[in-house]
Amino acid sequence: MGTAIELLAAVPSIIYGMWGFFVIVPIMGDYVEPFLIDLLGDLPYLGVLFQGPAFGTGIFTAALVLAVMILPFIAATMRDVFLTVPPVFKESAYGIGCTTWEVMRSIVIPYTRVSVVGGIMLGLGRALGETMAVTFVIGNTNRIATSLFGSGNTIASIVALEFPESQAGSLKLSSLLALGFILFVISFIVLAISRILLRPGAGAKA
Repeated sequence: MGTAIELLAAVPSIIYGMWGFFVIVPIMGDYVEPFLIDLLGDLPYLGVLFQGPAFGTGIFTAALVLAVMILPFIAATMRDVFLTVPPVFKESAYGIGCTTWEVMRSIVIPYTRVSVVGGIMLGLGRALGETMAVTFVIGNTNRIATSLFGSGNTIASIVALEFPESQAGSLKLSSLLALGFILFVISFIVLAISRILLRPGAGAKA
């Protein structure tokens, strides 16, 4: 199973986008989003996140596709981190009658919690710069949606869509370059933090 999950990392992002557009979007629009709107749309305060037309495309669908994309990176990191736990700790826990879940909860996770967070942030950094998969399913509208089912845009997708149409020396081109720089800074900070947390011994020191 671990090998199968890691093989997902070799799939190009545009394939995830096409899969999301032709498979996930119809399912979301016909079944999932109408169900969530009927179930949660009338709740006070929280219901505003689950209102609006069920087109299938939108922020919720894009988040789902991104979650599937970054799963191989996080899973591979977690497996390597869990292997750093000294076997004597786990064997001692099994020796006193702990189950596998109890060993994970009480021994492995506490020992590696800092590195686990670092691996998750590494996956987040991968998701921040994703372009094509998000562009296919997010709806590509330049507005801030109040609903999870509403259309929107990410910095990477708007740069990819608008850059070919921007003229040299125009304010539009300058704005796109500024957006690219902002995305670079955000991604750099997230990846730097994850690298610090993933240093050898970080989990043990915590």
